[in-house]
Amino acid sequence: MITQDAAPGADFEEHRPRMFGIAYRMLGSAAEAEDTVQDAWLRWSSADRGDIEHPGAWLAKVVTRLCLNRLTSARARREEYVGPWLPEPVLTGDGVLGPLESAEQRDSVSTALLLLLEQLTPVERAVYVLREAFAYGHREIAGLLDLTEANCRQLYRRAAGRVAAGRADGPRARFQPDPAQWQSLVEAFLIAAHDGDLARLEGMLTADVQYVADGGGIVGAARRPILGPDKVARFLVGALRKYAAGLPISFAEVNGEPALIVGGTVLQVETEDGLVRGVRSVVNPEKLEFLQRQLSHS
Repeated sequence: MITQDAAPGADFEEHRPRMFGIAYRMLGSAAEAEDTVQDAWLRWSSADRGDIEHPGAWLAKVVTRLCLNRLTSARARREEYVGPWLPEPVLTGDGVLGPLESAEQRDSVSTALLLLLEQLTPVERAVYVLREAFAYGHREIAGLLDLTEANCRQLYRRAAGRVAAGRADGPRARFQPDPAQWQSLVEAFLIAAHDGDLARLEGMLTADVQYVADGGGIVGAARRPILGPDKVARFLVGALRKYAAGLPISFAEVNGEPALIVGGTVLQVETEDGLVRGVRSVVNPEKLEFLQRQLSHS
């Protein structure tokens, strides 16, 4: 039998996964998403449940509004961030960000898309996330954001257009390659880097390849993107020898895509037409805390 005190908690927990999924896609940070869900709990626990007809909609509105407030301050912090900023990596094989069964669902949490969403205004991002990732109708979104339906449609068109333009500027495949093919390419890539075979490694990189690292000024990492096959190959050979020698390397699904876990840090390798076109490395320990907790429970 559920007690009167337990019932509100049960209602909240039922909707926790969706709240976390909305917050993470809005903020690009698992830590901030957790804090946002906790703030939502404080509001939920003090609210008059008699006035709440649909708990799911009420909680989605609260979380979205909290995220909008956080995004305003987050932008100021990111302008002062040391080096490139990347979203916090999250292991997604366990469904923590909701079902990722289709290519579109996986794309909704991909690092490439989360970076594109940084170009949107907070309200544009909210409309886009709610529509694309959670299939809310424009009328529902209008209710969540206290906007008119016509305004929501306009915001969505603008956001979708900016995302599409961002994809076109640096061709990024919406649909990822077969995981087995990706792993085979990455294994050959790692062997070439480990052996210091620069010629072979360069031959596996696109002409516009880039390496981006997020150390946040806390640990040693390149503070600017490294561009071009020659520079990227030389950097990777040196970095792997210096920082990854002897560390365990495993494959995992991170942000809906296959990735490498190198001694607890994350290496995301983006491929295109059988070549590596981008490498992203998250080494900022603060951004790895959520993933480390996931790994400890796996």
